[in-house]
Amino acid sequence: MRNLIRLRDYTKNDVQEIFHIAEELQAGKYKDFLKGKTIVMFFPESSIRTRVTFEKGIYLLGGQTILFSPATLDKKEKVEDVIGYLNNWADGLIVRHKNISVLDEMSIYADFPIINAMTDINHPCEMLSDLYALSKIRPDFTKDRFLFAGASGNIGLAWKEASELMGFSLTQSCPIAYKMQDVDYIGNLKEAIVGKDIVCTDSFSSDKVKDFSEYQITLKLMKSANSNAILNPCPPFYRGEEVSADAIDSAYYVGYSFKKHLLEIQQAIIIFSLIN
Repeated sequence: MRNLIRLRDYTKNDVQEIFHIAEELQAGKYKDFLKGKTIVMFFPESSIRTRVTFEKGIYLLGGQTILFSPATLDKKEKVEDVIGYLNNWADGLIVRHKNISVLDEMSIYADFPIINAMTDINHPCEMLSDLYALSKIRPDFTKDRFLFAGASGNIGLAWKEASELMGFSLTQSCPIAYKMQDVDYIGNLKEAIVGKDIVCTDSFSSDKVKDFSEYQITLKLMKSANSNAILNPCPPFYRGEEVSADAIDSAYYVGYSFKKHLLEIQQAIIIFSLIN
């Protein structure tokens, strides 16, 4: 049994095994792998992509899901006791909760794997999906130079985790007050984007829109990146804020299909968690 709470707990070989399982899933293997199994999920109503692909993926593997709001975990009952009861019935737990310490505490008491579907400091499923998608279109992506334009938040920190695990170059561009620790930093976005291969963004929270007014990725800026560069904004993205409409409508944008294999990757994460 393996949890997925932080990418730093995984190795490159673990990532390659998950990618291999995803390939096998696309070839029709693992049918009914979850037959008779129940996966308990804690998701807010606002979740779209991660929740849809987890629920559909579990269904296609023959399993069933039971859904709760993350607020259920913030009640007076101790996490130890919640998990103690769920050990009787659950075969896995998928959790989106702002506080990663809740997932850490769950992992102490659970007899089943805990999968992190996003916290305030990381998003490992999203990262594994993006890395897999990149491997399909850029087999040597670990040699690419990545730019993250955005604040130190869960997506920025997730890219940091991914870069440390896979060994690729990552530069952050943002106002200095929002920079991450131990990441290459260039405050001037026009300078930062020059020569980059993969440009990643995160949405600006309402209180940061003004501070980030000079950090929008535009089509003009993308032309300063490498000629074969790609733009990979983290959804939900907002045209006219972190990315311009013309950048999204350009050939630089990876497109909606970039997230297509989120389905198989999350299925693969579940399978990997249960067989290891």
